[in-house]
Amino acid sequence: MNSLTLIRPIIVLSLFMSLFACAAQKSPEAAALDSAPAMAVQEQDGPASPQPAEARIDYAHTEAVAATQDEKTTVKADTADDVQSFLDTALELTETAQEYWEEDDMDQAIESLDQAYALILKVPNNQKNTQQKEDLRFMISKRIMEMYASQQTTVKGSYNAIPMVVNDHVKREILSFQTVERDFFLESYKRSGRYRNEMAQALRAAGLPEELSWLPLIESGFKIRALSRSRAFGLWQFIPSTGYKFGLKRNAWIDERLDPDKSTAAAIAYFKELHNMFGDWATVLAAYNCGEGSVGRVIRSQKVNYLDNFWDFYERLPRETARYFPRFLAVLAIINDPAHYGFTLTELDQPLPYETVTIERPVRLSDMSAKLGIEPGELSALNPELRRDATPGTSYSLRVPPGKGEALLASLDKLPKWSPPQVEYVVHRVRRGETLSLLALRYRTSINKIMEVNNFRRGKLLSIGQRIKIPVKNSV
Repeated sequence: MNSLTLIRPIIVLSLFMSLFACAAQKSPEAAALDSAPAMAVQEQDGPASPQPAEARIDYAHTEAVAATQDEKTTVKADTADDVQSFLDTALELTETAQEYWEEDDMDQAIESLDQAYALILKVPNNQKNTQQKEDLRFMISKRIMEMYASQQTTVKGSYNAIPMVVNDHVKREILSFQTVERDFFLESYKRSGRYRNEMAQALRAAGLPEELSWLPLIESGFKIRALSRSRAFGLWQFIPSTGYKFGLKRNAWIDERLDPDKSTAAAIAYFKELHNMFGDWATVLAAYNCGEGSVGRVIRSQKVNYLDNFWDFYERLPRETARYFPRFLAVLAIINDPAHYGFTLTELDQPLPYETVTIERPVRLSDMSAKLGIEPGELSALNPELRRDATPGTSYSLRVPPGKGEALLASLDKLPKWSPPQVEYVVHRVRRGETLSLLALRYRTSINKIMEVNNFRRGKLLSIGQRIKIPVKNSV
C-alpha cells in the first residue's frame, strides 16, 4: 500500500468536513444542493475534449508532480509561484480524472485525483490561497464520492435500443389501454401525427432510440398545453426548474416548454444526462418521471453492488413511477402490433405547415389574424409558447401559415402596438383565522385570482404573518 492509497480515507473524511463547513456558510438552497446524492451532481462546465492520455497535461513544474509519487520526498511550495503552480497542476489533474472517468478508466481517474490531493496538501495555508485550496479539496473529494457511487448505480445498457419486455406488469397496462383508457389512447395516437415525426428525427440525429418519441403519449397525451398537478407543462412535461436547466426560457411573454421543437431538444439533453448516470433506459425513464435523486435513493437502499434489472427495484418506486416504464412498453407493444391487441389505429393528424417572419414589437395574434383573414386560433396553434397570445417587445420569429408572411409584414405598421394590462394589487399580512375565501370576500376578488398572482397551488394553507398579494377589484 503506497502513500496515495493511505490518503484516500483522508479525502473522504475531508468531504464531510467540507460539506459541514459549506453548509454553515452558504444559503439553504446551496447547502441542499451540495448535500444532494453524489450520483445526481453534475458539473456545469464540462471538461475539455478528450486527448491521448500521454498528452493530457503539460506540467509546468515536473518536480511538483514527482513529489506526489515519492512518499519520501518533502518538497513544499515555498514561493507564491510554487503555490500557484501546485494549485494549477492539481486542477489539471482533476480535469484529467474526469476525462478518464468518462472513458470508464476508473483506476486512472482515482490515481489522478490522488495525485491532485497530495499536491494541495503541500500548499501552506495563508490568506491569499486558503479559499482556492479549500475549493480544490472539496471538488476532489466530491469527485471521488461520485465515482464510487457510480459503480453502484450504473449499468452498461444499449444506448440506442430499448429492450422490449411484455411481462405481467406490461400486460396490466396493455389491458388498461384496451378498456378504460381506450379512448385516451386512440385520441392521443391521432394527435401524435402533428409532432412525432419531427421528434423521431431529432432523436435519431442525437443517436437516441426513436421509440422515445412515443413517450409524450403517456406524458401529455400529445396535448401541447397539458399541465400536471406538479406544474409540469407541455408535450414533454417539464417543470420550470428542469426546463430552465436544459435551456427552456420562461418569462412574462413566452414559455418554451410549450414549443415542440425546443422542448424536444431539452428532453434529448435530459435523456443523455440520465443515461450517463444510470446506463439503462428503464431506469432512465423512471428518473425522467420522478427525478434522478429519488431513483438513486431507491437503488442505494437495495444494498446491492450492481443494478442488474429494472424489475429488481420496480416495486419500491412510487406507484406512478413504477407504472411509468411498463406503461411506456405497453404503448410500444400496441403500436408495433395493433391488431394483436384489438386496435385499429386511425389516420393521424397532419403537422401544421408554416413559414416564419420576424416581428420586432408587441402585437396581438388576434389583430394579425383579422388582418390576414385566418381563423383566430390558427396563429396560437402555430405559436403555443406565446403566453399572452401576443408577440414580445423583442425580436421574435413568428410562425404564420404558408404564403402569409409577406402580407403580414406589409400591413404590420398599420396594426396597433399592444401593451399588456398591469396587475394591481395590495399587500396583505395574514392574521389568525384568515383564509383565502375570507380574503377574497373582503377585497371583492376571487380565490383563483389570489392564487394566480401569488403562484399558489390548490390546497395552499396560509400562515400567520405571511405577506400575500391581493388583486384589487376590476384589475387584470
